[in-house]
Amino acid sequence: MDARAKSIHETLHNAKYGIDYYQREYKWETKNIKELLEDLETKFSDNYDANHEPREVENYDNYFLGSVVISNKEGKKSIIDGQQRLTSLTLLLIYLHNIQKDRTGRTVNVSELIFSGKYGNKDFNLFVEERMEGMEALFEKELASNIWN
Repeated sequence: MDARAKSIHETLHNAKYGIDYYQREYKWETKNIKELLEDLETKFSDNYDANHEPREVENYDNYFLGSVVISNKEGKKSIIDGQQRLTSLTLLLIYLHNIQKDRTGRTVNVSELIFSGKYGNKDFNLFVEERMEGMEALFEKELASNIWN
């Protein structure tokens, strides 16, 4: 067992996770998402200074998201605990990706936290077969206006 603090980048970058069949479905509601966003905003605002360069964000205080338990059986990683939070973060990253599509100037590549590529194939980092059509539609902005309003 390996227990240590990891950033979202370390957790999601170039990683692919399944969700075991016994895990509950995604159940977070608007209030859960709002609470997460408010917590992130508060933590960010505690450190924010308009005079900071964008790179200085890297030195801001960490936000404890909670524990995430990953199983690695036969080379396949599965989320045992933290599925609701990681799914919500993935949805948030898809939203951030989409709002940057129409922007010019400085953007942040978040797609590497949404997708992983191997052998020319691109898969969502959280791979649940039943969700793929919906996740792809969100990524391509087909449903995004309905979700975030």
